[in-house]
Amino acid sequence: MHLLEDKERSLHNNSWARSKWNVGNGRKYRRKQLAFLCFLLPSFAGVLLFVLLPFLDVIKRSFQTAVTGELTGLKNYGLIFKNQAFLLAVKNTARFTVVCIPLLVLVGLFVAFLLSGLKDGAVIKSIYLFPMAMPTATIVLVWKLVFYRQGFLNLFLSKIGEITGLWGEVTMDYLGTGASFWVLVASYLWKNTGYTVVLWLAGILAIPNELLEAARVDGAGRWKCIRYIILPNLKGSLYTIVILSFLNSFKIYREAYLVAGSYPQENIYLLQHLFNNWFVNLEFDKMAAAAVCVGGFLFVVIMVLQRLWDRAD
Repeated sequence: MHLLEDKERSLHNNSWARSKWNVGNGRKYRRKQLAFLCFLLPSFAGVLLFVLLPFLDVIKRSFQTAVTGELTGLKNYGLIFKNQAFLLAVKNTARFTVVCIPLLVLVGLFVAFLLSGLKDGAVIKSIYLFPMAMPTATIVLVWKLVFYRQGFLNLFLSKIGEITGLWGEVTMDYLGTGASFWVLVASYLWKNTGYTVVLWLAGILAIPNELLEAARVDGAGRWKCIRYIILPNLKGSLYTIVILSFLNSFKIYREAYLVAGSYPQENIYLLQHLFNNWFVNLEFDKMAAAAVCVGGFLFVVIMVLQRLWDRAD
């Protein structure tokens, strides 16, 4: 009988201790949640006030007329997909992105491999970040000096042709012909290779040396180490670089606009040119509809990349 009473008392005490422990843990968890929300609230309020609410207003305007605010349904969306300037800008922007991102990823990776073998390459690594610090106006001035019809590049090629006798005077207008697209690509690569190299280097240097040394001991050569050890460990860097490169490809507009104005050569007429021209002409309804389409496309692309990254893990 006493044994049963002692057992019941022990079970009661244990359940009381467990309930007290659960209450204490619950309070700690709630305090942590409250602290987390306090830290998150300012950022969320900023995003809500300056990003989400304005974009919701843009969505609303995409279904209205620009001046009277009259509801038009999907009319604005139909207009932009029939607009030749919009289709040209979409084509050029997509072409620029598809060409530039793989080139930037591969060039940055190649340079990072070269620099990763240097013991004292801090100065060289810093040089690659220098283009990002240059003002856009300076870059535009260099473009004009190099790529115009009487620019340095034509003078240099003309001089080479005169010395070798292979060709005559070169008077090509690089910014007024189809070559303007490749000038824009070269500028993008020159300006953005720096941060790409830094991100690749961070990923390469984070790989433990023990893995590489063990592979070499087992007879793996340089290429096998790169293929089976280094590249698989750079997936995180690749995802970050692709996202940043994708977003930065939409920022090349400043250079193109300052060089060639609102209506540049058709191969470098980008979405940002179109938005700027619609804004100047007060065509806010079409601009809102196009902005919603572009924003939705960017969101889908980022989600697809995130899904691919999750599957790769």
